[in-house]
Amino acid sequence: MIKTATRLDSVQEYYFATKLREVRALSDSGKPIINAGIGNPDLLPPDHVLPALATALQDPKAHGYQSYLGLPELRAAMAGFYKKQYEVTLDPATEIIPLMGSKEGILHISMAFLNPGDQVLIPDPGYPTYASATRLCEATPVVYDLKEENHWLPDFEALEQLDLSKVKIMWTNYPHMPTGAAGSKEVFEKLITFAAKHEILLVNDNPYSCLYDGRLSIHQVSGSKEVALELNSISKTYNMAGWRVGMLTGNASLLKEVLKVKTNMDSGMFYGIQHGAIAALKTDNSWLENQNKIYKARRALTMQLAKTLHLKLQEQDGGLFLWCKLPDGMKDDKVFVDKLLHENDIFIAPGSVFGKNGEGFVRFSLCVEEEMIKEMIDRVSKKVAL
Repeated sequence: MIKTATRLDSVQEYYFATKLREVRALSDSGKPIINAGIGNPDLLPPDHVLPALATALQDPKAHGYQSYLGLPELRAAMAGFYKKQYEVTLDPATEIIPLMGSKEGILHISMAFLNPGDQVLIPDPGYPTYASATRLCEATPVVYDLKEENHWLPDFEALEQLDLSKVKIMWTNYPHMPTGAAGSKEVFEKLITFAAKHEILLVNDNPYSCLYDGRLSIHQVSGSKEVALELNSISKTYNMAGWRVGMLTGNASLLKEVLKVKTNMDSGMFYGIQHGAIAALKTDNSWLENQNKIYKARRALTMQLAKTLHLKLQEQDGGLFLWCKLPDGMKDDKVFVDKLLHENDIFIAPGSVFGKNGEGFVRFSLCVEEEMIKEMIDRVSKKVAL
């Protein structure tokens, strides 16, 4: 029997990969499952994106290997996106690496900077991939708490009490997934100061910012490029999750190290996808404003659903999710989720899959049409009435 690498002993299959097989099996058996658990955009990309892709396919260069750094036009469009959305100036030649989805960047960064025995600060609750990538690099996750009473923001006094001597990377994620906390420039300033003081590489994972009215980038803070990198993506912003186009931005010397990993992992992004991404990144902000109106309407309806379930709403003003606390006396979010799935044919995400501080919370995705949200309200209301 061929044995797997010992590094796999420290990671498990992603919760949603496992759970969605169960959800799919229920659906295949005839159950009318509504999936409100996953942040998979159901809206379409901007109208001009598909024609840009189709036109690019006719180019004789379309089907060959592409540059590891992407087309110069793509990096220019990414720099333009940062200027338009955040008033941040980036050098497209040296301060941007296009990625095949920002998720791959998490592992590339980890491989570029972590040695066995290094430590990594991981937010709890937070995206599980931060910890998985850390373990795959044989480094050690060190959890830092984000709590409801602190509005899901870092407790810098608590961070300063930690032994930080082995910490190499700190992951942060504002606007925050799963809680929807927006963060602020002031929080970013504190994070930059903290990272500089302790010589830690700070990485902000930033795929949700354009779904909020106040758009934030860690590069808006003076000194960020000395200690911070930022991941971003067109997946949620322009409803192009399956296209797998992201970007890593920051200090040129740091990006060169990440590029050593990336150039050994792939051979460049497909030409047509790059041109579609360029078109998306140049989209007028009026399109984004209209999309966010759709999400606000869905959020209002989902809040009705949550109230019908006697959940306690968490304050948030944007994003792709609704984060709620279980009713008083209830602690087990996975039991709540399974009951909702099997009794009402509705799937939502349990908060505990994002960390121990997510226990007792659940997350609704807003990637569900209004009529389906109304259907969920109807199903739950009938059950409650019985």
